[in-house]
Amino acid sequence: MSESVRVTIVYEPGEDGWIVASIPEVPGAHSQGHTRDEARANVIDALRGILELRFGEHAGVAEAADSEPLELVIGA
Repeated sequence: MSESVRVTIVYEPGEDGWIVASIPEVPGAHSQGHTRDEARANVIDALRGILELRFGEHAGVAEAADSEPLELVIGA
């Protein structure tokens, strides 16, 4: 069985020629870059950091008796 989670990257012009990228579905997932590709890579990195902080092994999450790991793969 294969499932996916879909989010949207929104690009907006920033100051001094920067491109601002955000993921509206994930509060705090914002970044920027000099190019669209750089902004995309940076916002994906920000998303990864948010998820690792919130759900990573070091987040102090207690394992439930009935649980399973879920790995999200971000692709182009």
